[in-house]
Amino acid sequence: MSPPKNPAKTPAKSPSVSLANGRPYLAIPGPSVIPDRVLQAMHRPAPNIYTGELVEMVHGMVPDLKAVARCSGDVALYVANGHGVWEAALANTCARGDRVLVVATGMFARNWANMATGLGLAVEILDFGDRGTFDPGLVEATLRSDTQGTIKAVMAVQVDTATSVRNDIAALRAAMDASGHGALLMVDCIACLACDDFRMEEWGVDVMMTGCQKGLMTPPGMGFVYFNEKASEARARLELVSPYWDWTTRVSPEAFYQYFYGTAPTHHLYGLREALTMILHEEGLEPVLSRHAALARAVWAALEAWGQGPGAGHVEMNVADPALRSHAVTCVRMQAPHATALRDWVTAHAGLTLGIGLGMAPPGDPAWHGFFRIGHMGHVNAHMVLGALGAIDAGLKALGIPHGPGALEAAAGVVAEA
Repeated sequence: MSPPKNPAKTPAKSPSVSLANGRPYLAIPGPSVIPDRVLQAMHRPAPNIYTGELVEMVHGMVPDLKAVARCSGDVALYVANGHGVWEAALANTCARGDRVLVVATGMFARNWANMATGLGLAVEILDFGDRGTFDPGLVEATLRSDTQGTIKAVMAVQVDTATSVRNDIAALRAAMDASGHGALLMVDCIACLACDDFRMEEWGVDVMMTGCQKGLMTPPGMGFVYFNEKASEARARLELVSPYWDWTTRVSPEAFYQYFYGTAPTHHLYGLREALTMILHEEGLEPVLSRHAALARAVWAALEAWGQGPGAGHVEMNVADPALRSHAVTCVRMQAPHATALRDWVTAHAGLTLGIGLGMAPPGDPAWHGFFRIGHMGHVNAHMVLGALGAIDAGLKALGIPHGPGALEAAAGVVAEA
């Protein structure tokens, strides 16, 4: 008869320990992290929507919204997400049957084109793929070939959130000017306003649209359309504009409710007021942009290190040229299904949520699991970004995904220099 086993000699299996408990970090490219001050500003009783504090606050907020975009024209405020202001921009400038040219470097430009088609516009797309910017010469040539001036607008996205490609809007304007064409230049800055530099007037942009939930650090729900005199003239030529989308009364309201064509998004406005104060009157717009640039470089440094040595071919940035990368979001390519596995691991074990890949592979295609995105926009600082990179590094190790060494040291070095 064999002696009984000594229980002391049989180690018990340790229970799994979650390191995700604590404050979670939503590192997706929007909605971005909401500052506590913004949340606290919104945590209040409903205000009077006819007179008093709220009315005065909104009147004072409009110049700050223009300042963030470096715009001397008008800005219309909408209770809408980004798709809503896409439609508002088109509804105020183009009639059914009008022709528009879309310069596409990712999924969101294509989606905006689909919306234009749904509104009855004749859409031509110059699609430059998902990993680089547009060809100014091709844009110029396309406009030159429109000898009758039938193209009413050129539509582009400054930063496509899906690909993280950052387009040179001043160069796009230069190509349009070189062609001698009179089309409007319409730019989507939803992903990048107050993260990447944007100069509406200096760059000759006629219409720009953005939302409150990314660089403006406010919960989703408000969108903005900026426009100049040339765009106003286009609006004046239209026979019919949906009353809700019509920007005319929104920028010159006789009564407060006309800012929003109805009840104001009261608590969003209090939050947005606090966010604009933080951006413009405390940190300052230029330092905000510099902060985003430095933190983006830290992310890139880590990704470059992970992609070297044993990580070659396993981890790489979607955009190879640093000059074409957004300071708000970075799209990452991996061998499928590593990206999905990594996203799941950092959520479950580190309390970090990374962005899914969008538009880089068809739904249901196994390649879809080879992409993720890191949002570094809005209310983010060095320890948040370094912490996110540390969690990703741990996930790569835990899952056995090949990667090069020295990523965290490289990122810390960028922060130290900045």
